[in-house]
Amino acid sequence: MDKIVSAAEANRRFSQLLRSVREGDSYVVTAHGKPVAKIVPIPGSDRVMDVARAALLEHLRLQRPVNAGRWTRDELYEDEK
Repeated sequence: MDKIVSAAEANRRFSQLLRSVREGDSYVVTAHGKPVAKIVPIPGSDRVMDVARAALLEHLRLQRPVNAGRWTRDELYEDEK
């Protein structure tokens, strides 16, 4: 069931609405009492993220190690000139 929220309220708490939508909720946004928009989760968006993560990890797994030597803490944090 869609939740109803006014445009003004949606504007005030947009980040909260997006978190709620990410969890599966959907909203009908109204202006002057009339529905004007619907905010719904994208179907399969978790699947897209999982595929992208798997591709990145596979790419990293196939990379050869680089022997960059050893660094001291001072070398890591020295200011560039």
